[in-house]
Amino acid sequence: QVQLVESGGGLVQVGGSLRLSCAASGRTFSMYAMAWFRQAPGKEREFVATISWSGGRTDYADSVKGRFTISRDNAKNTWYLQMNSLKPEDTAVYHCAAGPLPSTTADMYRYWGQGTQVTVSS
Repeated sequence: QVQLVESGGGLVQVGGSLRLSCAASGRTFSMYAMAWFRQAPGKEREFVATISWSGGRTDYADSVKGRFTISRDNAKNTWYLQMNSLKPEDTAVYHCAAGPLPSTTADMYRYWGQGTQVTVSS
């Protein structure tokens, strides 16, 4: 059974940092693109970042460029989202996802985690 499990969320003050992790099990994802999406209360799910299977290509939402960094460790079947200079508008449930190619579109991802809450207080 394929599972993606996020961790690392929590409560942080404005300007702080968090590192989210997504651990995959049930299959090897070394040839899959990985991504992070987020959903705030009352809002639609939005793209945050994606990384190709090799790590050679990354893409970010404009709202997080220069503050967030996506990375992966294929040997551990795990990928990460380093979030710096956090803002209140970053508050959301963050979900990791896996799919065949890097994309900003949620429908392109087949596997999803349950999410981890990130709350940024001002």
